[in-house]
Amino acid sequence: MNSTCIEEQHDLDHYLFPIVYVIVVIVSIPANIGSLCVSFLQVKKENELGIYLFSLSLSDLLYTLTLPLWIDYTWNKDNWTFSPALCKVSAFFTYMNFYSSTAFLTCIAVDRYLAVVYPLKFFFLKTRRFAFMVSLFVWILETIFNAVILWEDETTIEYCDAEKSNFTLCYDKYPLEKWQIKLSLFRTCACYAIPLVIIMVCNLKVYQAVQHNRATENSEKKRIIKLLVSITLTFILCFTPFHVMLLIRCILERNANLDNNLFDHKSGKQSYKMYRITVALTSLNCVADPILYCFVTETGRSDMWNVLKFCTGRLNTSQRQRKRIPSVSTKDTVELDILE
Repeated sequence: MNSTCIEEQHDLDHYLFPIVYVIVVIVSIPANIGSLCVSFLQVKKENELGIYLFSLSLSDLLYTLTLPLWIDYTWNKDNWTFSPALCKVSAFFTYMNFYSSTAFLTCIAVDRYLAVVYPLKFFFLKTRRFAFMVSLFVWILETIFNAVILWEDETTIEYCDAEKSNFTLCYDKYPLEKWQIKLSLFRTCACYAIPLVIIMVCNLKVYQAVQHNRATENSEKKRIIKLLVSITLTFILCFTPFHVMLLIRCILERNANLDNNLFDHKSGKQSYKMYRITVALTSLNCVADPILYCFVTETGRSDMWNVLKFCTGRLNTSQRQRKRIPSVSTKDTVELDILE
């Protein structure tokens, strides 16, 4: 039985997480379902970017569907009332979303970079077949990397002196176990730091290309630049605090399994509380993704409007026929057609 209870931890989770997660569920589920429809229409229009958007929306949706379990968990002050198997599955989809999202966001940034900076080169990288193979590879790779969660025992019993009661914790063990530290360090470097650098470099190159394009009006340049800045900042704000605190935890808690006398419990507990807050921030990415990548462009809004009209039975036959005609436009999430 673990006796390292952090007295303020359970009260913080009781109020913070349910509020954030309820907002995310209410907004993210319909937004990502709509994003799936829009990206599917983009795929039918021979747009390879739609495949990456579809995978991103699917990843966000699968994670969002597990949030009711986490709402119950945090509302009960970090007491898992479901089966240990369900804890494993929930943790698996949580971390699948964290790192498959970063992978697909990287794919989108690279695809946009190639379309803007090298519009007449690398055609084999801009096909639906290539995008499908890359997306499939990401799903398989992330499943393998996160499969360790399904094999390890993810529930532990914690006794809290302040509460005079036991808590069944799900995945968030304190201190981190040795295998969790190794996996977290690998994820931070390979699955976060490298994608962050690629995304920032690609967006910078797109920004430079837009700035030097004389055919683009200043108003359009400003709009595209604002979108690029919003995309970059959203990625940084949603994922950077979590990985910074995770890295700090790995450093502070690495001695806990070697020599308890060397482990500074006070610093460890403070970093753990900050880490828990950053976990809630990552879920906001599920709300930002469909807005930034599908609904801010004229093409995305038009496709979403057609989906809504189709669902309500008001899409006429001529509109359906026009939707079946493959699009030769190079429009993507930053309205690349203005660069043609």
